[in-house]
Amino acid sequence: MQLITPTPASRRSFLGATGGLSAVAVAMLGGKEALAQGMGGDTSHDVGILNVALGLEYQGIAAYQLGAESGLLQPGPLKVAVLFQSQHKAHRDALIATIDKLGGKPVAEKSMSEYAAEVQASTLKNQTDVLELATRLELGATNAYLGVIPSFGNRDLAKVAGRIAADETMHYTALLGALGKPLPNHALSFGA
Repeated sequence: MQLITPTPASRRSFLGATGGLSAVAVAMLGGKEALAQGMGGDTSHDVGILNVALGLEYQGIAAYQLGAESGLLQPGPLKVAVLFQSQHKAHRDALIATIDKLGGKPVAEKSMSEYAAEVQASTLKNQTDVLELATRLELGATNAYLGVIPSFGNRDLAKVAGRIAADETMHYTALLGALGKPLPNHALSFGA
């Protein structure tokens, strides 16, 4: 089994290669079950895509856990890391619920040591290293969710994907600030 690499391209490419989530899956993920029920259709493809997304959420949760337990974070950044991890846990829970509702089986979470290897936790030597890892993961999540939006004909479904992307973008920009790095200089910096 190949490990998922925590790069912006990996999140974007998994969505691009699969064509994104169907309208049914995003409707359910966005809490619009009545809308999803009226759409019908085969959901097996969506379950596969959602399980990849779930695997990435597990990885993000673990990365924040590793950072929090490292002892490398000052109190302020630690508080932010715990907040962002809680939001990723909410994404995880929504994905699991959606997969269950679609009749699929959620992918199992890996061990913490497997996630530590995936994100190369042994290379984290200081607070900057931890924050840079989180920044890379959040940028990847931003681009992945933005990659879903063009797949929808229904504007409400595109809005749900946009809201998730907005959460990820907020995480990314907050982490840039914590690193003392400037915000992106160019318009249309995300999702390309």
